[in-house]
Amino acid sequence: MNKAKIAWITDTTASLSKEFIEQHHIHVIPLHVVINDEFYKETVEITEEEFYERMKNEEGKFQSSQPSISDFVGLYNQLKGEYDFGVAIHASSLLTGTYQSSVMAAEMEDFKLYALDSQTGSYPLSFLIKRGIELAEQGLEISEIISQLNGLLDQTRLYLVPSNLDQLHKSGRVSGSQKILASLFNIKPILSIEEGAAKIKDKVRTEKKVFAWLVNKLKEDLETKSVKKVAIVHANDIKKATELEKVIKETLPGIETEILMLITVAGVHTGVGTIGMSWVCE
Repeated sequence: MNKAKIAWITDTTASLSKEFIEQHHIHVIPLHVVINDEFYKETVEITEEEFYERMKNEEGKFQSSQPSISDFVGLYNQLKGEYDFGVAIHASSLLTGTYQSSVMAAEMEDFKLYALDSQTGSYPLSFLIKRGIELAEQGLEISEIISQLNGLLDQTRLYLVPSNLDQLHKSGRVSGSQKILASLFNIKPILSIEEGAAKIKDKVRTEKKVFAWLVNKLKEDLETKSVKKVAIVHANDIKKATELEKVIKETLPGIETEILMLITVAGVHTGVGTIGMSWVCE
């Protein structure tokens, strides 16, 4: 029996390297960032560094926008002649309509698609794609691959800590009075992406306490689960990311770490200087 030819599809909220994308022929549909009503394809027409530099130095509106359904229609029209079916893993459907557009376009084009709502983004989304490809290379049936990936959805962790509440205030996530109080008392909210949505998990006072909180969350998971790798995500603050990595390595010397730039569609809401930690329990 011939091995099925699988097309792997995702979007730019997955933190995948260009090398990995090219090596595994992954089809990546870009989301858009919108700066003062000008649209840019994320990672294609504007890099994360450029986006955060502009956010830091320019006044105005910074927003995000999902891909158009026609982007997916065009892709699936092309793929149905080349592949047996596709596996699409997208950012949380509660945070963007990308997943819904992908599914709808596949139906319109009569392209057989196994679509997965990752309920997350950034490092955990890239983890799911890599694991899916790994399982396919091991020769597992598609039903088993999807089953195993579904089993990981509630094992993903993504915590983000904005350096201030400016951007959350601009995007309507916090009120003006909350922003002033947070600034006065140096309060840092810790956001968690859970069940597909962003929730405030805690509020702490100093950066040192932020680092301790994040590392403690990881230690809690390590008591009962296996975590092989931890990603430190940052919105153009490599110094802070390196400091957090140092704390992780000192506390948990056996764990592998990776520093990643925070995806811009998340940075639109959390702002420049955001720091975070992410891992997947196995």
